[in-house]
Amino acid sequence: MRCKPSRLPALCRVLLAGGVLVAGCTPCDVPEAPLRLQYLGQARLAPNTTVGGTTVGGLSGISYDPGRDCYYVISDDRSATGPARFYTVRLSLSDRGVDDVAVGAVHPLLNEGGGPFGPADFEASPPIVPPDPEGIAFDAGRQRLYWSSEGERRTGGPSGAVLADPWIRIAGLDGSYLGQFTLPPGLSMSAQHTGPRRNTTLEGLTVTADGRRLFAAMEGPGYNDGALPDRAHGALTRITAYHLDSGPGAGAPAAQYAYPLEPAAARAKTNGLTDLVALSDTAFLVIERSFGDRPTVRLFRADIADATDVLGMPTLTGATVTPMTKTLLADLSATPALDPLDNIEGITLGPRLPDGRQTVVLVSDDNFSPREVTQFVVLAMPAS
Repeated sequence: MRCKPSRLPALCRVLLAGGVLVAGCTPCDVPEAPLRLQYLGQARLAPNTTVGGTTVGGLSGISYDPGRDCYYVISDDRSATGPARFYTVRLSLSDRGVDDVAVGAVHPLLNEGGGPFGPADFEASPPIVPPDPEGIAFDAGRQRLYWSSEGERRTGGPSGAVLADPWIRIAGLDGSYLGQFTLPPGLSMSAQHTGPRRNTTLEGLTVTADGRRLFAAMEGPGYNDGALPDRAHGALTRITAYHLDSGPGAGAPAAQYAYPLEPAAARAKTNGLTDLVALSDTAFLVIERSFGDRPTVRLFRADIADATDVLGMPTLTGATVTPMTKTLLADLSATPALDPLDNIEGITLGPRLPDGRQTVVLVSDDNFSPREVTQFVVLAMPAS
């Protein structure tokens, strides 16, 4: 693929650094990545690990609390094996990777009435639709959490359509309900081929270090924005910015940017954005994951740069927009030491190592399957 300015860079050259493939594309207008990621190691939870009467699985998002030196990790269980929930996890990190994992407690995510979410009952009237939790982000300044649900879109069955909009909610550190954000335009579920697709909506959340902005990423494009990525074509998905400061506009979308997804990897049907973490007010580490026999997991550095604000645009199909720039930093699928590699869905910045390097912590979603694993993977970035 030929590189294009302000678009997805091809892999013009590949370097091997610390066992992780990294890439830059110097002939393009995209600057070479200033970061290098080194794989340090991983740890896996034993199958069927239980905490507080729940099975620890489906881990889809992770966020680090430096004050408590712990991680908040959300499960995408749709209240089937236990209520919608997140876990408090402690990881002992070193230059060897993860020396120890301890899942300390489980916290149900509570509804507006202060109770846990029950299991689905689509035949009830009205249907009972629990959330599909995916993203989680810790706000250190306000000491609270933000979490996302992908909602539900089922249009068949004897009872007709079952629709539940995605959301971003605010929770206390005990899981209590503290409020909800306003959805961006076009994220309301519909029985028609408009709005978001099922299971490709609000997947990633991150708070900037200054606590002023929250970014929410869609896993893939909605119907209005074109087809999902396949092995021949990429796609544009959307990342929405929210102002967290109090005052006019707080809790409402402030801006939105088009993010260019890679085509699907070989033997995979599609590719999607599974999480992101802010490096600055405009730059992010982003996970893209193609799920196949062995997942293809790539980490990119993405930047808003001169990207078009597409918040007011009902469709990206046929539109002239400047998307976010991106550069491949690591192809975890091509890292020989990282075996096994499973369904990586969460990313956060962990503590710094004694030598000043910044840790990057990833978590996998085992889909509650005995054929998959729950793993915590640790990478390191050089000290800045």
